[in-house]
Amino acid sequence: MNEISQIDINILLRILLVMVLAGALGWERESAGKAAGIRTHVLVGIAVVLFLSIGDLLIARFSSYGELIRFDPSNLIVATVMGISFLGAGMIFFQGKDKRVRGLTTAAGVLTTAAIAMLVGLEKYFLAIGSTAIVFVVLHFLNLLEERYFKKRGNEAERDDLTEL
Repeated sequence: MNEISQIDINILLRILLVMVLAGALGWERESAGKAAGIRTHVLVGIAVVLFLSIGDLLIARFSSYGELIRFDPSNLIVATVMGISFLGAGMIFFQGKDKRVRGLTTAAGVLTTAAIAMLVGLEKYFLAIGSTAIVFVVLHFLNLLEERYFKKRGNEAERDDLTEL
C-alpha cells in the first residue's frame, strides 16, 4: 500500500474547497427549488477536480517515458466539458402549450460549476472563489432583480427564461 503523500493531501484540500464553492452555488439553486441542487453541484465539482488531478498524476507517472508517451492536458478539459454538457442537456426541456424552455440556467450553472472546479483542480483558488461569488450574484440577485423588473412591466413575453430556472 502506498504512503499518503503531500500530493494526496493537496488533492483532498482541493476537493474540500470545491465542495464549499460548488455547494454555495448548489445551495442557491436548491433554495430556488431547482432539480440540480447542492448534491449535484458538489458531485460535479468533485468529479472535475478529480479528473484534473488524475491528469496531473498521469503526467507525473509517465514523465520518465519521455517522448514515448505524449499527453495533452487540454483533452481533459474537452472530455469534461463534453460530459458535463451531456448532463446539462438532460436538464433542458420544453414545458406547456407554449413550449417554454426550462432548465437552461440549471444546465449552465452545472457547466459553470465544472469550470470553477477546474480552477480548484489547477490550484487557482483566488479565481475559483471570485468566480463563485460572481456566479452566486448572477444566479440569486439578478434573478430577484429581473423578477421585480419584469413583473412591474407585466411583459412576460420579453422575459429572459435563463434567469428563471
